[in-house]
Amino acid sequence: MWYLIHGIDHPNSLEGRRAARPAHLARLEALRDAGRLKLAGPLPAIDAEDPGPAGFTGSIIVAEFGSLAQARAWADQDPYLAAGVYARVDVSPFRLVLP
Repeated sequence: MWYLIHGIDHPNSLEGRRAARPAHLARLEALRDAGRLKLAGPLPAIDAEDPGPAGFTGSIIVAEFGSLAQARAWADQDPYLAAGVYARVDVSPFRLVLP
């Protein structure tokens, strides 16, 4: 089943995000390579492709896991969480309708 993972950033976490990004992306690439990643990306803090120093408010990931518990366990190991970028991470079942 698909799950939506929504990481919500702490304010002023841009430097931590930059430092932890390679490890964060490596985990996403592993999901992609396994055919389990639908989409992933950050949420800019302002209406701009590159928010510059305004940074981001969080990230969204939609990926396939065997259960909500597995999705939560995967999310709990995110390098952004370990680095203090995320204030919290919400995980919800996601039903893909389109496309």
